[in-house]
Amino acid sequence: MRSKWIAIGIAVILGCSAESYAHRNRQVNEVPAWAYDAVWYQIFPERFYNGDSTNDPTLASLQGTWPYEPQTAWKIMPWTAEWYKLQPWEQTNNRGFYYNAQLRRYGGDLQGIIDKLDYLQDLGVNALYFNPLFESASAHKYGVTFYHHIDNNFGPDPRGDEAIWSQENPADPETWRWTEADKLFLRLIEEAHRRQIKVVIDGVFNHVGIPFWAFQDVLKYDRASNYTGWFIIHSFDDPGTAKNEFVYQGWNDIPDLPEIRENKDGPPPDFKAHIAAIVRRWGDPNDDGDASDGVDGWRLDVAEKVTKSFWREFRGWVRDINPEALLIGEIWWEDFPKNKMFNASEWLRGDIFDGVMNYRFADAVLKAVVDVPGLSPSQLNSALGEIRQQYPPHAQFISWNLMNSHDTERLASMVANPNRWLDHACNLQYNPEFNIDRPNRNQIRIQKQILVFQYTYVGTPHIFYGDEVGMWGADDPDCRKPMLWEEFTYEPEQVTPFGYRKYSVPVSADLELKNFYKSLINLRQSHPALRRGKYRTVLTDDKKRIFVFERLTRDEIIQVVLNLSDKYWNVSASEYLTSEPHKWRLVLSVNDEEGQRLTPRCARVYLKEK
Repeated sequence: MRSKWIAIGIAVILGCSAESYAHRNRQVNEVPAWAYDAVWYQIFPERFYNGDSTNDPTLASLQGTWPYEPQTAWKIMPWTAEWYKLQPWEQTNNRGFYYNAQLRRYGGDLQGIIDKLDYLQDLGVNALYFNPLFESASAHKYGVTFYHHIDNNFGPDPRGDEAIWSQENPADPETWRWTEADKLFLRLIEEAHRRQIKVVIDGVFNHVGIPFWAFQDVLKYDRASNYTGWFIIHSFDDPGTAKNEFVYQGWNDIPDLPEIRENKDGPPPDFKAHIAAIVRRWGDPNDDGDASDGVDGWRLDVAEKVTKSFWREFRGWVRDINPEALLIGEIWWEDFPKNKMFNASEWLRGDIFDGVMNYRFADAVLKAVVDVPGLSPSQLNSALGEIRQQYPPHAQFISWNLMNSHDTERLASMVANPNRWLDHACNLQYNPEFNIDRPNRNQIRIQKQILVFQYTYVGTPHIFYGDEVGMWGADDPDCRKPMLWEEFTYEPEQVTPFGYRKYSVPVSADLELKNFYKSLINLRQSHPALRRGKYRTVLTDDKKRIFVFERLTRDEIIQVVLNLSDKYWNVSASEYLTSEPHKWRLVLSVNDEEGQRLTPRCARVYLKEK
């Protein structure tokens, strides 16, 4: 085993390309076939389910993350507590909701995810994406302490895991051991794979947390540290003064997240060697050449801030271990203040990522379906067509067509707040007019029409945990509420961050919506045309706001008819069917009424078998 670690390290330090380190019997740029058939479910682990209360975070476990201030009182949050209401211990610091929300921990863990795998299987999803699981003091885990260990509060023995860390040298993979949290994660992978569910994890390699072992070494030894070259250090401390002159670069100027130094070839060679060892640890945990016990891929955070040369090497390491592993990049904002998203085509040419988190899809759909008056059908067709023209076919089919995530307001709240830029000033802290109520009946109708679009259009659909049961919420932190489970009774919402509503908002899982999600997933999985079929726009009627498109394979054609307006149209949907209308069969009808005319906000899905 030692020779394998050395071989990887030498390959990285010598700057070997991804191609030269690729799997010997398979091209690095081939896309895994399973990704075409995926329905994704994203889990924010701390807020999904508390399956083991004995490992709950403690006040001590918060050390090393924002707000870096000692708290006189702190407790684990009740899972079903009213979201905006401050608990008694939160009121002692005389700070508001947005301060205390970052201190909250609810105790979600790996056992909770294992306990709910049957729920996910019953829902129909077959691919999981986890927000970061690695050891970190923060709730979101984007400020890592160790890449080679799962967070100890996600496992069954937090104190025992800490004892194991203390016996290791994080820089030397030969000293690494498996903690109980690590072992439970491997069991989670095994249980997911037994259910034919893939597992993709978050890789955050642009920045780390302040407690990160190498950054702590720099803080301790200053210029004498072996890891000063890993970070962007503007000035070191002068021991002859009382002031601390140590200044470093944080991601987006956030000091919580020290940024990794890069040049045109990427991060320093020894940092790359460390990441190569991380890739092997989680890709083939028992190092036997069989990757079936490891992760099925990586989602790469803020990927545009890391050099493409590094990602090419990273792809080679991943595919050398598992030729079927998937690589998804978060390529999002090119110019956030101007609401301009990246054209990610440079990262999708076959040697970097297989696909991206397709926020451009969400942006186009929201502007057409939610905004008033919104994009016309022809404008929507142009916006989506631009993406299809820019992205290669494989990337179109396997990119994640997400509507929301841990970084945006919830889909239900997007629908309740039209005419706003996605991910811009979408909570009460920035916009006191933002609607934080549970969606009403009409808003749910619009949400369902969006979902039909999402599950029938080109690309793989993505669910952010709780979307399927109607969770609502503004942007971070509100989008990260604890999951709504049918077995729990939740306190209604009346408190807001700045006062009280005059009414109470009930909080519970929307089981009818969950069944609707199940029907859409079943529809997609039952028809190859929705997973692999070519796309064709049939009609864009701007006057009536009707949009019609088809998905085609050699054996079947699926046609989708959407009335994006709030009007009835005395038009037979069958007149849009391209040929032999009598051979088409209605397989799904949403927000529809009996009869031929198109109902406001309806969606119809037809099947023609060849």
